[in-house]
Amino acid sequence: MANVNLTAATRREHGKGAARALRREGKVPGVVYGHNREPASVVVDAPALAKMLAGATSSTVVELSLDGQAPVRTLLREIQRNPVRHTEVLHVDFYEISADEKVTVSLPIHLSGTPDGVRNFGGVLDHVRHSVDVKVLPADLVDHVELDVTNLGIGQSLFVRDIQLPKAEILDDPDLPVCSVVAPRVEAEAAGTVETPSGEPELIRKPKAEEGE
Repeated sequence: MANVNLTAATRREHGKGAARALRREGKVPGVVYGHNREPASVVVDAPALAKMLAGATSSTVVELSLDGQAPVRTLLREIQRNPVRHTEVLHVDFYEISADEKVTVSLPIHLSGTPDGVRNFGGVLDHVRHSVDVKVLPADLVDHVELDVTNLGIGQSLFVRDIQLPKAEILDDPDLPVCSVVAPRVEAEAAGTVETPSGEPELIRKPKAEEGE
């Protein structure tokens, strides 16, 4: 589990005009809530926040120091960005956590290894699900989950049920596919079939010659 530090100050003024003024000063408005805390409006330094976000995930614990007090442990809950200048953060939410309370987070899924079907048969690894939702105690948080795809052959898949997180409750449907190895398209066309959007094979037929040719 990764931990980062960030300093914040209590925000006294509210409203769109005040928020725009803060952004012009290189600040980002936000809020801290959770763990029986009354929601508190805060402001953080934009460059410091951008630097932190560059390496953070939804499971990164942010040690947030508010008004010079002892840091509280939080998770990033929502980040609002400028729809045109995507790197510009407009607002950020922090959720305070407690050691004895489980939290729900979305963990990235990393695939490790080269599938047998890719290495030896020219297949293509199709990674269709990139995160999984889990419920876990803060002490058992991890940065990501990992699936070994080394033994996957052509036509084989891994599912959510194949993820091993003994200290966490996986919330997603266990039958959801995470990745699969598919045959190369050239090979499929050579066999006379292609995959349709529904996933069913479709026979490739040559067009009939016009009468009289």
